[in-house]
Amino acid sequence: MAYINFKPQDYFNTLIYTGTGSSHAVTGVGFQPNGLSWFKGRQTGRDHYICDAVRGSTKGIRSAKTDGEGTNTTNITSFDSDGFTIGTDSDGEVNEGGSTENKHVSWHWKAGTTSGLTGGTITPSAYSYNTTSKLSILKYTGTGSNATIAHMLGVKPTTIIIKRLNGLKAWAVWHTGLTSANYHLTLNTTSVEVADSGYWQSTDPTSTVFSIGTNGHVNESGDTYIAYVFSDVKGYSKMGSYIGNGNVDGTFAYTGFRAAWIMIKDTQDAEQGIIFDNKRALGNVAVPAGLFPALNNGEGTSTTRDIQWYANGFKPDGGGGEVNFIGKKYVYWAFAENPLIGSNGTAGVAR
Repeated sequence: MAYINFKPQDYFNTLIYTGTGSSHAVTGVGFQPNGLSWFKGRQTGRDHYICDAVRGSTKGIRSAKTDGEGTNTTNITSFDSDGFTIGTDSDGEVNEGGSTENKHVSWHWKAGTTSGLTGGTITPSAYSYNTTSKLSILKYTGTGSNATIAHMLGVKPTTIIIKRLNGLKAWAVWHTGLTSANYHLTLNTTSVEVADSGYWQSTDPTSTVFSIGTNGHVNESGDTYIAYVFSDVKGYSKMGSYIGNGNVDGTFAYTGFRAAWIMIKDTQDAEQGIIFDNKRALGNVAVPAGLFPALNNGEGTSTTRDIQWYANGFKPDGGGGEVNFIGKKYVYWAFAENPLIGSNGTAGVAR
């Protein structure tokens, strides 16, 4: 029996493209980017730039910074039927020109439903969700009091990422692999998991809502926020955890698919999160491939932070702290290239 009856690339895709420094359209995403889009210049000194269809293509936030949302009409100017249009980009984040600094990567998640949301004590002012790929993007205004927000995914979320839009606040992350719902991670720092009931009310999300407390990173009265909410889909997405062993032959993490995109974060040591994808890493070993959401560095090349890709999961291939310190707990986010069992009943294979 097939795990899923759709192609993973219909809902998530990585696109490699070349910057020119001039405004132009980029195609090849495979769907209209009507959800979450994440961009990175692959050279050093370029911030990760995140936008979404709920806030609009010209509204950007940066994963390595506490800054609020900015309006930039020279970065992403529109989301198109098979891609996006980029402007002249004076910061070089999405459209750097020049022969040595023009390599870019973008990651895209599809949403699309913009009506029908009900429930919760806070009603988002704008939203988009997808019940097939289990992604919900919610823009809301904080109340300063304990609250719940409906996500419309129909199953319990496994990740919630929240960023305040109108001021300086860190990125707040809940992940199913953390010690409990009393804990959070911070996307833009090396911080370990931290206990604070003011983030999630020490309450797990349910199949209908997630809870936010009174902490200003998620719910300051009158402030605006964006929330990215994901749930696992067997054969398409998996948010899980593993314990590092410090060996070249690392701990195997089962996902049920060959991954297209993986982000890993140490929850117990002050280490960077790290992102890998299947378009920049050819073959079974993801090197050079690492990009760090808390840094504006270029791609990493250290063999201590490699990962091995398999048809049904991955394992770290070195003893580096970003992926495999002995005895340390890591959480990960993974999206599929091919499911272990596809819609045609055929087993997926490694590269």
